[in-house]
Amino acid sequence: MHRLYKLLFILLPVPLAAETSSPALISGNAIRTDLGSQMVQVLGGLGIVLAMVMLLAWVAKRFTHSRMAGTQGLRLLGGISLGSKERIVLVQVGDTQLLVGVAPGRLQTLHVLDEPIQPREADSGNSGFGQKLAQLINQEKGKTE
Repeated sequence: MHRLYKLLFILLPVPLAAETSSPALISGNAIRTDLGSQMVQVLGGLGIVLAMVMLLAWVAKRFTHSRMAGTQGLRLLGGISLGSKERIVLVQVGDTQLLVGVAPGRLQTLHVLDEPIQPREADSGNSGFGQKLAQLINQEKGKTE
């Protein structure tokens, strides 16, 4: 009985392959050529998608850069949050510093500073978040040891 199944599995595909008129199924070269053309199509489509992504990134970078170019005389020096949507910010316009209140739909100049506030230097040790975090970790290590 086992031999009968082997014989059926060996002989059954032969008549089906012979009945088909497609040369792609009969000749091995046609199948390899079809596989190659499919690979070319897939890789070509992938190349087109990647080219479109690169083009869109370039366009986005170009428009973002041109929009930020108009803010040459303005600098945001700092800010304090007063609530969920309200803030007070310090803005420098040329040599003048302004204290501005910012709320949803409203900006208001609170004060024009007579003497400009000098921003802290980056190497003072108190400005960076990473440096403050390292100080806190060192303090905690000193307490636990």
